[in-house]
Amino acid sequence: MSRSPSSRRVARETALRVLYTVDVGKQPLDEVLAESADAAELDEKGRTFLNTLVAGTLRNSEEIDEQIDRFAIGFPVDRQTVVDRNILRLATAEILYGISDAPPGAVVNEAVELAKKYSTKESGRFVNGVLGAVVRESEARRTGAPASDEATAPAAPTEPAAEEPPSE
Repeated sequence: MSRSPSSRRVARETALRVLYTVDVGKQPLDEVLAESADAAELDEKGRTFLNTLVAGTLRNSEEIDEQIDRFAIGFPVDRQTVVDRNILRLATAEILYGISDAPPGAVVNEAVELAKKYSTKESGRFVNGVLGAVVRESEARRTGAPASDEATAPAAPTEPAAEEPPSE
């Protein structure tokens, strides 16, 4: 039996909270993971998915940040809001490193929804633009087709949103 989309959504939101907390608060990962999973009332499958998302994102963080910087012209990772940065990291990890079996389009849609919910509408467009370029380039590499100019076009920059931790 597979996890329901709502369970995955909760796990992604929880992963965003964990990444945000670790990024900002520099708190111990194990402690943040356990507390966040308990607060989200994730079942065992949800906890496994959460752990996989967070571990895969953190394990590949340098390469992920390089990819994001390539497409977020004018807004490198260190200038992005913490929320936007961690949404992009989480989704890029799923797209590039096979952390989940979700199709790239679904991952992008989930990331855009997270940006709209926890950041701004402009962040949703920004996240969509960056991740769209990541997906196009990834698909071009996978199929051996040359990347189109559109695939490498940078995302339009937006003004950084006010910083607040993601919460329900």
